[in-house]
Amino acid sequence: MRHVVIDGPRSVTVAEVPDAVLPGPDGVVVAVDATAICGSDMHFYDGDIPVGGGLPVGHEFLGTVAEAGPGVTRFRPGDRVLTASVAGCGHCEGCATGDPVTCVEGPKVFGAGALGGGQASMVAVPSADFQLFRIPDGMDDASALLLTDNLNTGWIGAKRADIPLGGTVAVLGLGAVGLCAVRAAFVLGAAQVFAADPVAGRRALAADSGATPLEGPTVDAIREATGGRGTDAVIDAVALDATLTDALTCVRPGGTVSVIGVHNLEPYPLPILTSLFRSVTLRMTTAPVHQTWKELVPLVLHGRLRTDGIFTHSFPLAEAPQAYAAVAARSAECIKVMMRP
Repeated sequence: MRHVVIDGPRSVTVAEVPDAVLPGPDGVVVAVDATAICGSDMHFYDGDIPVGGGLPVGHEFLGTVAEAGPGVTRFRPGDRVLTASVAGCGHCEGCATGDPVTCVEGPKVFGAGALGGGQASMVAVPSADFQLFRIPDGMDDASALLLTDNLNTGWIGAKRADIPLGGTVAVLGLGAVGLCAVRAAFVLGAAQVFAADPVAGRRALAADSGATPLEGPTVDAIREATGGRGTDAVIDAVALDATLTDALTCVRPGGTVSVIGVHNLEPYPLPILTSLFRSVTLRMTTAPVHQTWKELVPLVLHGRLRTDGIFTHSFPLAEAPQAYAAVAARSAECIKVMMRP
């Protein structure tokens, strides 16, 4: 089998390795049909998070069950499945909530060291009855891949932003997750969503989803658009120091900042006193992907939540270096890349 390895900053190879094997009696081996590059993978690629001697990456993938252990009851060879980006043991109190981040044994992320990377031709998936979701008839690969992470993250970021019905929201960062958050905010009742990103073409994509694009410094633009009050909620899909500061500054007093971007390893000087006196609620989360499927799958299947236009490029897995370079350009033309083994 082949898998994508990040060896260091801007260094990607596709390596031949032994085939994946069952991770235990409750696990399966999935033959990957499609996989994707996530914004958080780019932290390894850009060197924000060191990878040591090389890291098999990727946590967004779907495919066909090739082999199932004797303890697997819900899936069998031949089933088309997608998997959540974060895995748990599947049988503890935390996993029972559908959020493996609260797993008693500790969550594990595909392609982050604990589990094999999903940018591969085969992947071993533990706790398959908990971890997998059968792809419904009529769902295309692009929508299914978004349901492994990005759409769920944008959705939960919007839910945790406490958007009041008819309220205002600002979304900072308009990559795949940010664009999903824009669409989710409208479904959850926002009347107006402001969209901020330094790339004009990405602001135009958000406008196509109904958002109001912002130009110029974010805080000034939001204050002008809201009569100086700020928005009811802010969703930060980037989590740079600058965007975190903008988010905490342009949310209205009593509002909520929901952070779903991945920050680097440097400390952030949180303005606690100002946020205290402005009664700001700050929430940070990775997506409880399993928990969100029951809400998102019907919305996607019935066309209530759009998934079109997020994937813009497709590469063979063998061209992973070119795929990563395309994403790293962070242009309006390339939002999200699919790779096929």
